[in-house]
Amino acid sequence: MQRLNRHDFPGPRYTDRVIQFGEGNFLRAFIDWQLDWLNEHQGTDAGVVVVRPRNREVKDSLNQQDGLYTTLIRGLNAAGEQVSETRLIRSLNREIQPYQQFDDFLALARAPEMRFVFSNTTEAGIAFAEQDQLTDAPASSFPGKLTQLLWARYQHFAGDAAKGWLIVPCELIDYNGDTLRALVLRYADHWQLPQAFAHWVQQHCAFYNTLVDRIVTGFPADSEAIATQLGYEDRFLVAGEVYYQFVIQGPAALAQELKLAVLAPEVKLVEDITPYKAQKVAILNGAHTAMVPVAFQSGLESVGEAMDDAQIAGFVEALLRDEVIPTLDLPPAELHAFAAAVQRRFRNPFIRHALLSIALNGMTKFRTRLLPQLLLAQQQQGSWPPRLTFAFAALLAFYRGQQGDKSWPLQDDAHWLQRYAELWPAVQAQQLPVEQLVSTVLSDANHWGEDLTRQPGLVAAVSQHLQNIIVHGMRTALTQLR
Repeated sequence: MQRLNRHDFPGPRYTDRVIQFGEGNFLRAFIDWQLDWLNEHQGTDAGVVVVRPRNREVKDSLNQQDGLYTTLIRGLNAAGEQVSETRLIRSLNREIQPYQQFDDFLALARAPEMRFVFSNTTEAGIAFAEQDQLTDAPASSFPGKLTQLLWARYQHFAGDAAKGWLIVPCELIDYNGDTLRALVLRYADHWQLPQAFAHWVQQHCAFYNTLVDRIVTGFPADSEAIATQLGYEDRFLVAGEVYYQFVIQGPAALAQELKLAVLAPEVKLVEDITPYKAQKVAILNGAHTAMVPVAFQSGLESVGEAMDDAQIAGFVEALLRDEVIPTLDLPPAELHAFAAAVQRRFRNPFIRHALLSIALNGMTKFRTRLLPQLLLAQQQQGSWPPRLTFAFAALLAFYRGQQGDKSWPLQDDAHWLQRYAELWPAVQAQQLPVEQLVSTVLSDANHWGEDLTRQPGLVAAVSQHLQNIIVHGMRTALTQLR
């Protein structure tokens, strides 16, 4: 079968306007996919040059397919219907490996049409490396490489204000744009570059804080059948879900130049990204954290199975609707639409997400994702929310590590594993009341940020749920929720 290439599969070629640090699945099924659509439908003419940020030998580069590849987007649409769509992506022009092609890498800075920088170098990628030097070919860190490019551009165009770049990091850290800009300026100081360069970076280069969301599963297991359907071999085929969200905080130039308005509401340009981060953490991540111990101890193995179970799905829906959404700051209609999309994503038949894989570090996840909503809901309602307290009790029950003849591995901080290894045998031997276990866990101010036993009625509310789970089992305990 013919491998994908531009000679045998001709089509439009776009001007090099985008530098992309990262060649991975996510960017190709998220940024490059969006740019390809904008190129076709909005005349954006944004061609992408990929820069591999790490120095490692690769057997197969994107250049071997002339930058072409296919996205396979499948899942449930807004109407709940199963869809599967392929798209031949032409937005990506070529790939550069800066450790072997440093001159070509620096040449990107001198390209007059180059305007945008996107990146996804993992959470560890936006970091400072003290040993990096301006003369390195290239610097080891992503911010160091970016500073080298910006300095080369500043020099080549003599500090022309019109030649600044719009820089859009997609790494999953808070305020990624602000952090990246601070590191570029730190490198400028570290390398003793002129103050005029730092001024140019601050005044004429925009760094955007972003929130990105799409599950990208990568190269699909059924690739042979897909290749037969497509009529060509594609070693860079990448699969992702239907849903995506791209929230961007920063000046309007990015939206105007890329014509992003046509991608609304999936793509949003906002003045403050904070409430959107809170929405994602509380609704998407929080629903996972609440669901996992309840569904797993109800005999289920995956997120999809949990959402096909009317009792579990009803628990998740009510928890989000009645207890989580009222604590958030965005318009209710927007929050409810997001929650509905989350539940459709959980039902995606093309993704099997094992509950145990989400259970990792459940104590920290509950603290960051659901504890703020638990406390806010109590302040708003004047009573402890039944489903959030139940989810917490189910989490404590999960750390038993067994239920009847069934046992499961526990993965968490050593402190909590040791604590539960002491507490649960004492409860099961009737040497420790359930309420004392709950009180011991809630009193750990180092973990929770406060002694939660000082919250009136919280120990009693969680203890009652936990006692019901122990005595009657998860399913029956769930039916007692009101």
